[in-house]
Amino acid sequence: MTEKLATTIDQQIQLLRDRGMTISDEDKAKKILMDKGYYRLGFYWFPFETTYPDKKTRSHKFKEGTEFADAVALYYFDSNLRTILAEYLYRIEINFRTNLIYNVSNHYKADPFWFSNLSIVKDKFLDSLDRNYSSIMKNDAIKIHHKHHKKDKYAPAWKTLEYMTFGEIIVLYNSLKDEDLRGEIATRYNVRNLKIMVRILENFKVLRNQCAHSHNIFDLHLKKSLDNGPITNMNGHNDDLVGCLFYIHYVVSSISKNRALDFKNRIKELVENESNEKIHYIIDYIKDFYQVLE
Repeated sequence: MTEKLATTIDQQIQLLRDRGMTISDEDKAKKILMDKGYYRLGFYWFPFETTYPDKKTRSHKFKEGTEFADAVALYYFDSNLRTILAEYLYRIEINFRTNLIYNVSNHYKADPFWFSNLSIVKDKFLDSLDRNYSSIMKNDAIKIHHKHHKKDKYAPAWKTLEYMTFGEIIVLYNSLKDEDLRGEIATRYNVRNLKIMVRILENFKVLRNQCAHSHNIFDLHLKKSLDNGPITNMNGHNDDLVGCLFYIHYVVSSISKNRALDFKNRIKELVENESNEKIHYIIDYIKDFYQVLE
């Protein structure tokens, strides 16, 4: 059983001070801890610890001059960054979902349930289809379809796929047996390599989930690198947040040049308008994204 026990706000404040953090406004700090949580904020004061970024020998001692307000500033920067990214990742997800539905449904016009056809889709997707469809069935629009079409096992693709998760959409795309059809969809995003297309989408899914669940992303590291993709000037950012920013911009550019420009400018504005100088050593690497594009 764990030796760690729950602590009160007063105990948390004292612990932070014992570790070398300055808390000048204790009442405000207590409100923030009750609002955000000690554990969640720990991800944001970690970069101010003496042993950062080493997690194995973490001492929990803070660098001289570290203030509670510094961690809070990094928290709000990260929150604002997630808000921007979530908007564009959602735009990509909707666009990709629409292209998949449109292209494959029109390619197999005679089969509106093509996503359940073994001659079209690989076993990997079909093995979990019925289980996933039981969740899709909970949506009112799908319930209405089956009420009026009692003999249909599934609703048509243009209805069903709207209620699949982004992860399920990626698996479905990767499970299409017709590589030319997959290639046609990837080409719409200026990507020629099908494996790279899936790798990009999978990393977008990871980042999207991080944003949706309010996880820290300022120090994101990808498990699947973005090597060998269509972007060749990533300056060594193949497996971090900046790499994702490059690819979000790249894919959004294939959808709307104006929106891609907006994305770059919003990231630039967020970084350069950050007033807390102490967090710039943590976030300034993000400048590599928009400086390369300028």
